[in-house]
Amino acid sequence: MARRLLSQYADVPDGTDCHRKAYASTGIGGAAGLAFSAYSLALKPPGTILEGVARAGRHTFTAAAIGAVFSLASCVSAQVREKPDDPLNYFIGGCAGGLTLGARAHSYAVGAAGCVYLGTMAALVKMGQLEGWELFARPRV
Repeated sequence: MARRLLSQYADVPDGTDCHRKAYASTGIGGAAGLAFSAYSLALKPPGTILEGVARAGRHTFTAAAIGAVFSLASCVSAQVREKPDDPLNYFIGGCAGGLTLGARAHSYAVGAAGCVYLGTMAALVKMGQLEGWELFARPRV
């Protein structure tokens, strides 16, 4: 399922079909938030079922919103700047996602740190895609 979600995002060229990219990244963010909430609930069990549902929804919907905001910001940036394969678009998207996280936490410090960290991570991922970096090296035989 994760491979299908990632391929939906990667199949759409940057700077085109922003709504399709937003749909795919919302699904990716929602799946990541669901996995995070499963670990959160397993490691710190809730007192009631209602508390567990609320915590799972909070994590899942926050991650989905971050994914949607990232995708829309990076896609719109690519269209406005007319540079679809530029890592700066991904930095802008990551920064917007970090600011969304800060707004959710009601904290300027979380928003600023999220902007820097998520933007840098997204830009590095895009640079790695453009330059053909490998996350795990293949064994040489």
